[in-house]
Amino acid sequence: MVRASAVAAGSAGLVAGSLYAVQAQDQEGSTQERQAGLAGTQARQRTGPSPGSQGAAAANRAAALAQRLGARTTGAYLDSAGRPVVTVTNATDAAAVRAAGVTPKMTQRSPASLKRLTSTLQRSLGTTAGTGWAVDPATSQVILWTDGSVTGTRMATVRRTAQRMGTAVRMVRIPGKLSALAAGGDAIFGGGSRCSLGFNVKRAGQDFFLTAGHCGNAVQEWTADQQGAQAVGTTEESSFPGDDFALVRSAPGAAGEGEVNLFNGQSRDITEAGEAVVGQQVVRSGSTTGVSTGSVTAVDATVNFPEGTVTGMIQTTVCAEPGDSGGPLFSGTTALGLTSGGSGDCQTGGVTFFQPVTEPLENFGAEVF
Repeated sequence: MVRASAVAAGSAGLVAGSLYAVQAQDQEGSTQERQAGLAGTQARQRTGPSPGSQGAAAANRAAALAQRLGARTTGAYLDSAGRPVVTVTNATDAAAVRAAGVTPKMTQRSPASLKRLTSTLQRSLGTTAGTGWAVDPATSQVILWTDGSVTGTRMATVRRTAQRMGTAVRMVRIPGKLSALAAGGDAIFGGGSRCSLGFNVKRAGQDFFLTAGHCGNAVQEWTADQQGAQAVGTTEESSFPGDDFALVRSAPGAAGEGEVNLFNGQSRDITEAGEAVVGQQVVRSGSTTGVSTGSVTAVDATVNFPEGTVTGMIQTTVCAEPGDSGGPLFSGTTALGLTSGGSGDCQTGGVTFFQPVTEPLENFGAEVF
């Protein structure tokens, strides 16, 4: 089981109480509920199996098959009807995928060729802020995106790079400016900052929680209140850029139940961790904007934030705002990711990237409970 919480950070470059904000405005909303922190969790009602549980199960099955195929697939996704699809390169793998109850699809381009294209983008564009890329398994293309900050000679360089690769690369423009966010789930505070607690986890029988690495880099001691009276945890390990996750040891008596706050008086029990799949419907919980929904548009994405490059990310249509960083991304009762950054807001929409939760769980030897 798992639960959500939030944090604000007070380091250099903070905007409107967030660690790395995409805009200088933070919603007030239901402040008392958002900042109730861990103490308010016990009053929430747990919900039963969610409507997204069946989709999460299909996505988990497709992701597991794709993982077993390794270099012989460009990935898995859910089609417009919500059916799991795994791309394959040969008839033998197609038969095995079909036997597992998943639809196989022959790739138009080989996984090796698409990997070479992403490697070329890395060499050509390096860490150019405001750019990123990922393989789209449904079209066998590499999607190359730019945000509103990429203009003039930088945009000309990106376009020339894409044109040299032909139709295998499709350019997409993202409105606004990509940046790492800060906050999520129930609010947690440190050093004048706020972020979000992502998922409560256990390691060697001890209580911890996960949050964003750019939050953990900035704050050592976390509390459930802005005044610093209610200790909630101490950052033990943090990784950003490259990754975006941190492990926080829960303070004595501060560990919460295994739930995610739905900000409507209810919570969602999280029972396992899994891999996100393109096309999957997902939910994000955060202290600034509460609950937001959307779909996965890419996995294993490379994102060049101004604060640094992060790889292996989940790209979604879910909106987020400053203060949502570190908060949980989930589908049904499956934990998927930690809010990292993006562009836009929850009034006009946007693009948000998430650190896959399976990586820190493996890295720290932890598990959801």
